[in-house]
Amino acid sequence: MVRRPTAALDLAGKSVKSECNFSAPLFRTHLFMAKITYITHDDKEFAVEAATGTTVMENAIKNSVPGIEAECGGACACATCHVYVEPEWQPVTGGPDIMEEDMLDFAWEAKPNSRLSCQIKVTDEMDGLVVRIPARQA
Repeated sequence: MVRRPTAALDLAGKSVKSECNFSAPLFRTHLFMAKITYITHDDKEFAVEAATGTTVMENAIKNSVPGIEAECGGACACATCHVYVEPEWQPVTGGPDIMEEDMLDFAWEAKPNSRLSCQIKVTDEMDGLVVRIPARQA
């Protein structure tokens, strides 16, 4: 247990010393960053570092990757963050759930490896993930 001195005021308004006990860190000291490569329809590559727990869509927007519109903000209510997951990464990203499959019906040129990037949560295992962005979004 770490004891850290803190300043406090007594009832008379005078400064007094007290100690606070901290038994656990207040925040994580290290976030794993996975590298994600976005490839646009015209073969331009955008490599970004993505924190575990964020989504592939959030990282595209944060890094101004062209072609990801994300009109619904990640609520799985549109198909404007549609990507194609490279085949070797499909076992890692998993497949779409029923709600995502319904939204993919509206995606432009959906394929078997289509996913909505808002539904792909970044994990440590996704370091090196490659996704392709279609020529347009729905």
